[in-house]
Amino acid sequence: MDTTLKKRVLLIDDEARVRASLKAVLEPTYETIQAADAQEGLELFRKEAPHLVLLDVILPGTDGLSILQTIRAESPTAPVIMLTGTKSVKTAVDAMKFGAVDYLSKPFDVEELRLVVERALNDQELKQEVKQLRAHVVRRYAFHNLIGKSPAMQDIYTKIEQVADSRTTVLIAGESGTGKELVAKALHFNSGRRERPFIALNCAAIPETLIESELFGHEKGSFTDATARRVGQFELANTGTLFLDEIGDLSAMTQAKLLRILQEREFTRVGGVQSIKVDVRIVAATNKNLEDLVRKGQFREDLYYRINVIALYLPPLRERGEDVALLAKHFLAKRIEEESRPPQEFAKDAVDLLSRYPWPGNVREMENIIEQAFIWSKGSDTITAEHLPTILKNDSRSSSLRDDTLAGRLSLEKAVMEFEREIILDALKRTDYVQTHAANLLGISRRMLKYRMDTLGIGRPDQEVSAEPQAVVHE
Repeated sequence: MDTTLKKRVLLIDDEARVRASLKAVLEPTYETIQAADAQEGLELFRKEAPHLVLLDVILPGTDGLSILQTIRAESPTAPVIMLTGTKSVKTAVDAMKFGAVDYLSKPFDVEELRLVVERALNDQELKQEVKQLRAHVVRRYAFHNLIGKSPAMQDIYTKIEQVADSRTTVLIAGESGTGKELVAKALHFNSGRRERPFIALNCAAIPETLIESELFGHEKGSFTDATARRVGQFELANTGTLFLDEIGDLSAMTQAKLLRILQEREFTRVGGVQSIKVDVRIVAATNKNLEDLVRKGQFREDLYYRINVIALYLPPLRERGEDVALLAKHFLAKRIEEESRPPQEFAKDAVDLLSRYPWPGNVREMENIIEQAFIWSKGSDTITAEHLPTILKNDSRSSSLRDDTLAGRLSLEKAVMEFEREIILDALKRTDYVQTHAANLLGISRRMLKYRMDTLGIGRPDQEVSAEPQAVVHE
């Protein structure tokens, strides 16, 4: 005796003949329940929670499109197939617009009916599988979109929980692409300020001539282009959190004004005379070694100690080996859900490549690479090494660097720099040395790419390039 639970299909149609025909076609495979009008159909939908609804467009007292909208409002994911005796294009368009997964005209072709129903139910099942997979990952390893099971990430989660619900300034350090803004958001959304604004500002992305106005706002007429009063980021973030990314790039003058607002909790707009008091929690981030910058006189010592009350260090992905496969699966599941594609998995050779790669662009670079693999693997249920970018397949070079490092012939720092140099050169060659395109390919800003090129002695083929990488500030 077959004890497998059949999927339930709700038939809502006022014609008994049509319901009987539908039942005859579907009943061997599915359990059917029937309703002759809209009210009965909605009652059965709420009571039975069917896996699929076949809904007639024309019903006594109302129309099927209205019922469709009600079903959608109560259950956004429940698949609904519309049925109609007319071949109106407008009706079909309206049905799809209101959330129907498909549309069938009477009289039905039996095979088409079976195919449409099977496809709708399969799509729904796949969506549920992906949703459950992502939920499982989030439950086990995530903390406000931070993904990781490594001891280093677990330590970060603990520290976030400990310091989130305070007004204490936090400094987040780590290489580009490690997820510093995600940590800042986790601090904010786990605090009492979670219902208040979270404002993020990349200090490196704003010209020095505009950064002061961006932070503090300006009064009308304070400079040539100031045609109206502008509210700055500090005012916008009042009672909430202001995230200052790449704080190490601020000029000496802006550093001095930032120090004052942190001390006094008040500021003056550019061109203004009135002091404005604010209640803002500051979370700062940097990919530079601020202690080195202080010693060199490039960053104010008093500001450094003011923002470095609580320090959080985000390790690079190359130091989080346990998280590589987990992150790859997370980003893949995310793209599958967004595109409503069938589930995929990584082949062993793909996982091996991902695990060996040093990830100079960190988590941001991984997301971009998984995006590429997702595109190239369309139509396949498995992502193999062939679907991954060429840069990951340079086993001979990576192995050589790894062997030299472990044998003591090369420091870890030098090995990482050498590998990073190759990756950047490869990206530049593939984009005909257009830095904006190469930066996008690597998942970093053009400014960061230029900085790394200068640090590593990389130029165009027709330019003289230094043989050895320059001294580098640890990021």
